[in-house]
Amino acid sequence: MTTFVQLHLLTFVPPANLNRDDTGAPKSAIVGGETRLRLSSQSLKRAWRTSDVLAERLAGHLGSRTQRFGEEMVERLVGDGVAPDVALAATRKVIVAFGKPKGADDPKPARTEQLAFLSPDEKEEAVSLAAAFARGETIDDKAIAARVLKRADTAADIAMFGRMFADHPDFNREAAVQVAHAFTTHRVEIEDDFYTAVDDLNRREENVGAGFVGEAGFGSGVFYLYVCIDTGLLTTNLGGDLALARSAVGALVEAAATVAPNGKQASFASRVRASHILVEKGPDQPRTLAAAFAEGVSPRDPKGILTTSSERLVALRDAFAVAYGAGDTTAMEMRVGDPVTRSLADLVAFASDFGA
Repeated sequence: MTTFVQLHLLTFVPPANLNRDDTGAPKSAIVGGETRLRLSSQSLKRAWRTSDVLAERLAGHLGSRTQRFGEEMVERLVGDGVAPDVALAATRKVIVAFGKPKGADDPKPARTEQLAFLSPDEKEEAVSLAAAFARGETIDDKAIAARVLKRADTAADIAMFGRMFADHPDFNREAAVQVAHAFTTHRVEIEDDFYTAVDDLNRREENVGAGFVGEAGFGSGVFYLYVCIDTGLLTTNLGGDLALARSAVGALVEAAATVAPNGKQASFASRVRASHILVEKGPDQPRTLAAAFAEGVSPRDPKGILTTSSERLVALRDAFAVAYGAGDTTAMEMRVGDPVTRSLADLVAFASDFGA
């Protein structure tokens, strides 16, 4: 039976626009009949995947999601003395494992039409195979994908967040980590910031107005985020490498607590960290605690929206335990400002300590 690690985080975000919609406004959702700010799971996962936290904790075990790896292959082959036209032809034969190559007459013929999520080992195998083609070796076209792509990951982020190859489904990966869209625990009004850009060399001889005017949406609130990690699937995806699976879980806990999407960061400096983190670990059926905020916290709550959100989160956790039974799940939490609280390091160690 697998062990599920569940993360529940409450994070206060000051005026910001971390994750924009197609109009440039902060993303939102209707929850409990009220407008809430929202951070998409896609934006959260990308922020974590590309963070310094994962780069440091999982060095050498991170993949790349790109259309451009073929260009790197060409550069490496040319650097090894292969003629540019031969290097390109060899590369185009190999990148069919990742997706449909751009047309031969395309300005970027070494790119694929689709993004491909590749591990370091797969990238090295692709370069090796392209070098073999450049030397005149042959291989059955149907065997190219099997030669390059792997059924077990050495890249922890692929194992955590999954991938899909439409033409080679045998090498797809089911995500071991489920990430919900974060949303505010209370109603939010999205506001507009009217701003101007002033021409520094305007001596007011022609006009006294601004050189540019515009608007930017923003909002603020306490966000609830839920993450569920299937540690059994994660370990399987990593080919049974339990040590790497534990490192991946620890890195993810730290990233979720300290890293957020960075939209409009220069304008709002919204560098945030979670104020309340609840980590649950055990074999019981996972469940979100989002229902704690189906009725939004009142902005006028005398205890404040952050304190009340924390109390609601714990109260619903306890109520579920009474209604459904406590089960075999254990928990650890950190509340910033609580003098007897656990630290983030404690939570990382707790979440990472699971068996095979």
